[in-house]
Amino acid sequence: MMTDDIIALLPDLRAFARFMCREREAADDLVQNTVLAALDKQKQFEPGTNLKGWMFTIMRNRFYSDLRSQRRRPTVVDTDRAAPLAAVDNPEATLAVKELASALWQLSAQAREALILVGAGGFSYEEAARLCGCTVGALKVRVSRARKQLARTMTE
Repeated sequence: MMTDDIIALLPDLRAFARFMCREREAADDLVQNTVLAALDKQKQFEPGTNLKGWMFTIMRNRFYSDLRSQRRRPTVVDTDRAAPLAAVDNPEATLAVKELASALWQLSAQAREALILVGAGGFSYEEAARLCGCTVGALKVRVSRARKQLARTMTE
């Protein structure tokens, strides 16, 4: 049943939404709206194809559509006021994760999206390029530049 498959994707959808929205509440709303849209349009999904890619495409399109309609501007993330990260027994690991999150937000939206899709989302370059609406070469450039900038930021 498609509903069970969508439920299994919720952690991935939530993680991607958090990187796109920056705010927990907005991310939760985006996930909810994505699931509702997918359920509403489930007849358009072709069984045997990539459900995760289909869901991420719906989410990405919905996110950018909402941005255009609401004419919101990106805001600077205040990492000191951001929601706390998952508890870890090692305080140094917590600090490293917080520094990584801060460095990710310094990337451009396109670079961050490409890196998250390929690095954390597990998408191939081809799948991620389709999701982003660009060529595979352009996506590889975005990921490469994002990794380099992230490495520079993390070593400063």
